[in-house]
Amino acid sequence: MPRFFIDAPPAQDTITVRGEDARHIARVLRMQPGETLTVCDGLGTDYECVLGQAAPDAVTARVVRAYPSAGEPGVRVTLYMALPKADKMELIVQKATELGVAEIVPFVSSRCVSRPDAQSLHKKCARWGKIAAEAAKQCGRGRIPRVRDAVPMAEAVALAAGDALPLLLYEAERENSLRAALTGGTLESVSVMVGPEGGFAPEEVRAAQDAGLRSISLGHRILRCETAPLAALSAIMYESGNL
Repeated sequence: MPRFFIDAPPAQDTITVRGEDARHIARVLRMQPGETLTVCDGLGTDYECVLGQAAPDAVTARVVRAYPSAGEPGVRVTLYMALPKADKMELIVQKATELGVAEIVPFVSSRCVSRPDAQSLHKKCARWGKIAAEAAKQCGRGRIPRVRDAVPMAEAVALAAGDALPLLLYEAERENSLRAALTGGTLESVSVMVGPEGGFAPEEVRAAQDAGLRSISLGHRILRCETAPLAALSAIMYESGNL
């Protein structure tokens, strides 16, 4: 069943879809009155609807029933991702959305090779947000993960430290594993911080640990910066019963 998002819960039993989604329904899918579609309010509720009128600028549909989105995990995970080179971030955003991430915060660390200017970075973040929206529709999410504007690493560390389980993926860690960090308690809010291609500088790791982040290892193999967050998200979702 086609799936679309609106900005807020409907006030009545009629939903209006506008913008690109309306054009997609009317011109690409060529849906007709009486056909069914799913509309999500972006807050975790799905609405089964019957299409009324379909025009390129606005589509109206009648709500048949509302129910919690089955595609939303019970654990909130925020991914803090150091800016990688080339288009790797597009893959990370897409796959992290499919795996159930709630929010993505790009940040700049000392070893980031990619350092676009503010205007270029703002455009990149907007594009990543669109990629998250498309991935959310495709995989059946009830929320579109928020992609924040990029921040300095110190700000990212401060934000990550506010979660119940803040994790720093560090290839030089030898004592603490991800498996150990995920066992022994209820997972409610988790932050995962991942470095760039060159990893974190030692002083960045110390600063993160001083702020309360737990340095953890993903095993004996060193994973690429685009592989590490997806491996960690998969493990978190599995351990919390969401995979």
